[in-house]
Amino acid sequence: MDLITPRPLRTGDTIAIIPTARTISKDELRNGIAMAERWGLRVKLGKGVGRKHYQQAGTARERSADLQAALDDPSVRAIWCARGGYGTVHLLDHVDLSSLVKDPKWIIGFSDITVLHNAVHDLGIATLHGQMPFNAAAKTAESMETLRKALFGEDYHVTSTLPGPVGVPIPKRPGECEAVLVGGNLSLLYALRGTPFDIDPRGKILFIEDLDELLYHVDRMVMNLKLAGWFEDLAGLVIGGMTDMRNKDENDPFGKTAEQIISDAVGEVRYPVCFNFPAGHIPDNRALLFGKKAKLSVTPEDATLSFERSTLDV
Repeated sequence: MDLITPRPLRTGDTIAIIPTARTISKDELRNGIAMAERWGLRVKLGKGVGRKHYQQAGTARERSADLQAALDDPSVRAIWCARGGYGTVHLLDHVDLSSLVKDPKWIIGFSDITVLHNAVHDLGIATLHGQMPFNAAAKTAESMETLRKALFGEDYHVTSTLPGPVGVPIPKRPGECEAVLVGGNLSLLYALRGTPFDIDPRGKILFIEDLDELLYHVDRMVMNLKLAGWFEDLAGLVIGGMTDMRNKDENDPFGKTAEQIISDAVGEVRYPVCFNFPAGHIPDNRALLFGKKAKLSVTPEDATLSFERSTLDV
């Protein structure tokens, strides 16, 4: 089911930058703030910016209160999560997301923000998997432009021309489909399995990515999804950056790359599949609309996800 989309942003709208996980300073947000202001947006910083409680930008209740304030503020039209790391899951016991049903607004982020993507998806509201203000200057111009287009309700598409994982003979599986896009960080999707914040990917396009995991951990998570039937009834599968994966002991390698692990688990399927898609923990982190219909086209040469303005609630 195609979800409700928050209205496109307009010049003069307010975007709140909220740290839901790791601590962050205002200086580390400087480039992201400047970018939002160039887009004509007003920036409102959450109270957690500059606050530190061990690794986190405050206690779970403090971070929840920051997010809740932005959710309940009618002047805020988008919530741009400041950075990932770990800790957003602690907010789920304390924050009330139901105000989004009456007043949908954009939730933006990736990685640890998969927690919010899942939770908001279950409310029937679309979200935006995209670059956060932290480290924004290190990302490609294309990644930030897709974020702008998604927020302002413009047509856009994301194309990958990479043939597949370097040195790994895993072909793309050609085909086309049109379905709702869901997913996010593999570790968080796995961590939320069996909870009220789990998602049902059947009949949808599933996107997954991850960073800095031991390869046998990747295999454990992917096997969980396989045994749960996640790969059986998809409309399509898109694999983003599987970045900096490693062996526990380099002298005793696991024997498969992350891409090979996924390919073997998926097996022979009829739906389109592509690897190395430009989204995730990589410099070219393009924005993806979760909860909205996308068209996936995979050919032997490239793979494209297209998002059309006609699918948005304007």
